[in-house]
Amino acid sequence: MIGRRVVITGMAGVTALGSDWPTIRDHFLAGHSGIRRMDAWDRYTEMNTRLGGPIVDFQVPGHWTRKQLRSMGRVSQLAVAAAERALADAGLLDDPRITDGRMGVACGSSTGSTDDIKALANMLLSDAAVGLNANTYVRMMPHTAAANLSLFFGLKGRLIPTSSACTSGSQGIGYAYEAIKFGRLPLMLAGGAEELCPSEAMVFDTLYATSLRNDAPHTSPRPYDRGRDGLVIGEGAGILVLEELEHALARGAHIHAEIVGFGSNADGHHSTRPEQATMQRAMELALEDAGLTPEAIGYVNGHGTATEQGDIAETRATQALFGSRMPISSQKSYLGHTLGACGALESWFSIAMMNEERFVPTLNLDDLDPQCGELDYLRDGPRTLRTDHVMNNNFAFGGVNTSLIFRRWS
Repeated sequence: MIGRRVVITGMAGVTALGSDWPTIRDHFLAGHSGIRRMDAWDRYTEMNTRLGGPIVDFQVPGHWTRKQLRSMGRVSQLAVAAAERALADAGLLDDPRITDGRMGVACGSSTGSTDDIKALANMLLSDAAVGLNANTYVRMMPHTAAANLSLFFGLKGRLIPTSSACTSGSQGIGYAYEAIKFGRLPLMLAGGAEELCPSEAMVFDTLYATSLRNDAPHTSPRPYDRGRDGLVIGEGAGILVLEELEHALARGAHIHAEIVGFGSNADGHHSTRPEQATMQRAMELALEDAGLTPEAIGYVNGHGTATEQGDIAETRATQALFGSRMPISSQKSYLGHTLGACGALESWFSIAMMNEERFVPTLNLDDLDPQCGELDYLRDGPRTLRTDHVMNNNFAFGGVNTSLIFRRWS
């Protein structure tokens, strides 16, 4: 179906390796890891992993008011910080166009802020409402990131919460793209966020899916590597400003890229075991939406969680569609799995790498797992590539699959 063209006019994020692309890129190119041993997790004696990818230097901006902060837990603070930078990048920060109903938001996280969830759990366990207040639910609700973006910036367009674990960010971008493409409104903030919490590490620990390289944090995670032993949880936020093309041109906006394809589907089979066939179908849906053949894609940003079943299923699906020629890498090897943020962060990275024609490799990929699909895995340094289209894929618990395609703007 033909609709309006959608471009990206602002991009930003906050990560364990920095909050601007040049800083993050330089860390990537130097092979720096944001993973560290979380000594504070030693208290959880039944949890095996001690690895995380925290943002250690995040500070609430001084111009944020106490009233604004009341409704924001850490996950919302990260989302708003990324959005503020993205709006500034787009030249729309404090612009009245974003508050008159023209801009909406599509954003998500795996969960709300867990300190507030803990406060309510303590009430149920101890019968005492210690630490609860009128904003506790707003900070813990699943759509807290999307709601706080709307509240903070005064956005009155549609609000689309995308709390779908590891596809929260990519669904946020995809649904925002569709809202603009089909004429519902001309501007959207889109992306995802996640705060680091040991409860999220424990979720994967119970599945024997976390890395146990606790004394060698920079050597994990290891996507696609024979020696991988599981994922590492990280935190961060990524936000893109999506804009209808004519609206962007009319105000003279700088355009980073065009979003031309989005595919999303469900496995309908198992809550935690990925399915190769439906992963492949999600990519095909994105290609069909973009009106492209597989040959048009020059790079795939893989989900690359460093779990055996996930790595094998996604790479075999990618090979089945694109063949062995396809360059692929995963930035989770540097930052850990940022869950709700990863789809937005990896979209940002994909666009930036496409524009600079330099793609970073997967860190710690020393010995390729022969069970993975036959692809052109980027390792041992960056790769210079010129391509007009890149694809970013993300997959989540519950059998959620997403694929996004971005086109170079010229």
